[in-house]
Formats: sequence, structure tokens, C-alpha cells
Amino acid sequence: MNAKKIIFPGIAMIAVCYTLGRYSFGLFLPEISASLSLSTTDAGWISSVMYIAYCLALLTAPFLIHKWGHYQVIRLSGISVVVGIAGVALAPNTLILTISLFFAGLSTGWISPALGNAASTELPVADRDRGNVWINSGTSFGMVLSGPIALLFTEYWRLSYGLFAIIALITLYWNSKNIPHRHPIASSTKDQHQFQLFQPHSLALCVGSLLIGSSSAIYWTFSRSFLTVEQGLSYTTAIWFWIVMGISGMIAGSSGKWINRLGLSASYRLGMFMMSIGIIVLIIPSVGFNFASAILFGISFIFLSCICIVWSTRVYTKQPSMGISLSFLMIGAGQFVGALIAGNVIDLFSYSVGFVIFAGLGLVGLLIKIKTNTTA
Repeated sequence: MNAKKIIFPGIAMIAVCYTLGRYSFGLFLPEISASLSLSTTDAGWISSVMYIAYCLALLTAPFLIHKWGHYQVIRLSGISVVVGIAGVALAPNTLILTISLFFAGLSTGWISPALGNAASTELPVADRDRGNVWINSGTSFGMVLSGPIALLFTEYWRLSYGLFAIIALITLYWNSKNIPHRHPIASSTKDQHQFQLFQPHSLALCVGSLLIGSSSAIYWTFSRSFLTVEQGLSYTTAIWFWIVMGISGMIAGSSGKWINRLGLSASYRLGMFMMSIGIIVLIIPSVGFNFASAILFGISFIFLSCICIVWSTRVYTKQPSMGISLSFLMIGAGQFVGALIAGNVIDLFSYSVGFVIFAGLGLVGLLIKIKTNTTA
């Protein structure tokens, strides 16, 4: 199997589901809030709804992949994100906006395990870690794409989401044509017995993933609002902040060799330290420090996501989709709680207090020690 036929459309689908469908809500939040009269608390609740959808999809993903195969689940993800993005573009009120973002959130919970399973079963063993890491870096490619679109349409966020919907439809077609369509093989009694949620060393995976999600939630949802509301950055500068964060995350696409060289445990602690520094540096009232924060956060978050995928496939050697689903479920749970708490903390205290608290939470990750079920 040609690795490019899995990796390139996979990168595009991750970009569409995660960035265009989910994280772009934070990019366009000031304009959406002004148009639909959303408060900071409303925005936190809507973000939490996306995370609920994400978690629900992750709970069902291993079983859907087991029953239908990864091809059908990839298509399901694509359909869900097209519906969600188009709904946002047309949303006349908060209710329709929330429902649309729920559909977009579902796509992210299905796509990572499905593409992870495709890479783990379709690619040669030597290419699997590299393939998974590159596919996961699609979030950054999506950020680099969405930023210029936001600049082009300025405050016309509905037009931006309309273009996102067209891109999502094209990406769905691309994946449908390239990802191998194989019917899942009927499971034996032994295979069904092995289809288990918890494995040795899975607790550390869950806790580590939860910390990534909870500590990063405030940045994804409120960083741009903080820069424009509190620090007075112009619209154009704030969009360039987003683009720089995406470009920085693309660097993590080549992190597979570093994960192997440093080891998973050291890589995870390095990533959590970098992300925490990136979060706290944002509150320094300087454009230079703002962009330094974007670089640190962009690299570290994608790096940590890649670590979780490699970590998951090594703990769940026979059930890669189960491991990825569990890890990303914990990231989503952390982001759900984190976004909800962040909005209320900002309303009660200030943006700066919120970012300091969540940076401190990320430093807790330095205590995590990683073991896997393989010697890799």
C-alpha cells in the first residue's frame, strides 16, 4: 500500500474535522459573539457541547470500526463535519449554532481512531508511527489554511464557514476514493475476548491525556479573544497569531524520530513543559511574547497529540483504535471541563488569572511516567 494514499488525504481530513470544524470556533469567536450576542460564559458552554460530542463519538468509535471498518467511519466523519460546518454558516441563532457545532464535534471523535486504525493496519510496520504522526499534524495544516481565509473575509465569518464546507466536501470525496474499502473480518471468540477497554499501563495514558486536554482548553477557546479584548491586538495581527501557531505545529509532523530518540516519557514531560510555558507567556503584554507563545503552544500541543497516538498504539498493540479512542476521550473530557471552567474563571476574575491557573495545571504533567506493553 502506497503510504501517501493514506497519509495525504488523512492529513486533509484531520485538518477539516479538527481545525475547520472545531477549533475555528475560537478563531471566529469575537465575530460570532458579536453577531449572535454570546457572552463569555455562553462561548464556554458551546465549546463544552463540542467536547461532549467529541467524547460521545470517541466512546462509539472502536465499536463502529470493529463492526463497519475504518473506511465507513472515515466517511461518517466527513459527512458529519460537512453538515456541522454548513450549519454554522447558516446559523440564525445560538441553538442552531450549538447543534451544528455538535455535529462538527462528532466528526473529530470518529476520525482520529478511524485514521489511526487505517494507518496501523494498511501501512508497513516501519511507516506506522511516522504515518500516524503526520496524519495527526493535519490540525496545523488546517490552521495555516483557515487563517488566510479569515483574513480574506475579515469579519464575514459566515462566508468563511461556507468556504470551509466546500473544502470539507472535497476532502470527503478525496478520502472516499483513496482509503482502502475493506470489510471487517469476523471476530473469533478469542478476538472478542481481547477487545477490552483497559490494558496494563493504560491508567497513565488516561491521566496524561486528561492533563493535555484540561490545560490546553483555555488556549484553544479564549486565546484570540484575550489578545483582542485585553491586549488590543488588531484583527489582522490576531489572525497572524493563529497562522503562526499552525505553522509551528507543522514542525511536529516530523516529531516521530524525536519521540523514538527521547523516549515517550521524556517526550511527554518536555511537551507539557513547553505547553505550560506557552500558555503563561501569552499574558505578557508584548506582541513579541504573544507570537513566542503561539510558537511554543503550536509545537507542543501537536507534539503531545502525536505522543498520545504513538503511546496508545504501544499500549493497545492489538486494538490501536481502542487505545487512540481512550486517549483522545480523556483529552476531550479534559477540554470539556477545562473550557467550562475557563469561561467562568475569566468572568469571575480575569483572563490573566485563568491562563496562569491552566498553565500550572499543565505542569502537573511533569510527574507522569510512561510505560507501554512493548519495548519500542
